[in-house]
Amino acid sequence: MSQQQPQQQQHVHSNSSNSVTIPVSEVYWSLVDKADKKFSKIRDLPYYERHRYDTYFFKVFKVYTELWKFQQENRQKLVEAGLKRWEIGEIASRIAQLYYGQYMRTSERSYLSESYIFYEAIFTREYFREGLSQDLNLANKQLRFLARFLMVCLVLNKRETVHQLVTQLKLLLDECKRTFQETDFREWKLVVQEIVRFLKADTAFMNIRPLRYSLVLDPHPDSLPRASAAVTTRTLRLRNAVLSSYHNNEVKFSELTIDTFRMLQSLEWEPSGSFYQSSGTKMGASGPSRTNISQDIVDHTLPPNPQKVVLYRPSMTHLIAVIATVCEELPPDGVLLVYLSASGCSHFETFHLIILFPLNDNIFKSFLFLLSC
Repeated sequence: MSQQQPQQQQHVHSNSSNSVTIPVSEVYWSLVDKADKKFSKIRDLPYYERHRYDTYFFKVFKVYTELWKFQQENRQKLVEAGLKRWEIGEIASRIAQLYYGQYMRTSERSYLSESYIFYEAIFTREYFREGLSQDLNLANKQLRFLARFLMVCLVLNKRETVHQLVTQLKLLLDECKRTFQETDFREWKLVVQEIVRFLKADTAFMNIRPLRYSLVLDPHPDSLPRASAAVTTRTLRLRNAVLSSYHNNEVKFSELTIDTFRMLQSLEWEPSGSFYQSSGTKMGASGPSRTNISQDIVDHTLPPNPQKVVLYRPSMTHLIAVIATVCEELPPDGVLLVYLSASGCSHFETFHLIILFPLNDNIFKSFLFLLSC
């Protein structure tokens, strides 16, 4: 849908001499309904099979871009018609979720940064606070928002913000238990326990260098040893990774375990300083100003991050199906890393195994299995 369509929808010509004006609020709620339907379809899609779902993602994002701009341009009229602050926050939260989901599909950190910008705007402007103590549904929206924002901040290593959000989550949960029935928030009590345990386990890594590969702290890729021409006839690159963990009673937050959390970062580049300086997003009075996903927000000074699929205790059938799907999208020069972490006998040690096998088109696909026992 083009950006001019809301304006076009506001006037329906009954004949050549007069017209009927559709209220701005009706146009807005029509856009909300359309966006909700598209979001519900993409929300539960898997993070693998990127090529299958990329097109649909951009369609959904286009609708939310239009919706966000429309409410910015008509904010006063919509507020007068009854638009609540939490409804504005809901749109921003959906956009942030779309960005985070696209980061998980592509491993492009720029999407993660965009997700953070929208979540931060919701947090600082307290879109979900108004009327929270009277509405159980609104209280749960605020809790879900804090949990999602926490996840983004964890992956971005924004530890100060993480601890601030954990404090807010605890305070809000205590407030909700006093206002509503405590039984409505038993699951949220477990969420708080999870994140506290997670941060306690990861404390030892807080004051050391980033896990991501840094051009400032690490050797330049060109200086790293390479396989000799006698071993390989082509230049192979790490293109994909499947990260999975099977430990009992694991330290985790949501479905991100402490080991897959560290592996996720270890397989990414730390953005360069020049990119940080040039990629800032302005925050306008009505929210983040950039909602155009087609903008060039990729750091071209760095190689692309390998795409990653994070799985929490998948069945063997599911794991094999995911690996097979990823292999279908693996380019001829691609290497797939499969990380499996599980409890084993005390005499087992971490070992590496590289398997090469030909496909029907005689192109060799590579698998690097890292089994942590």
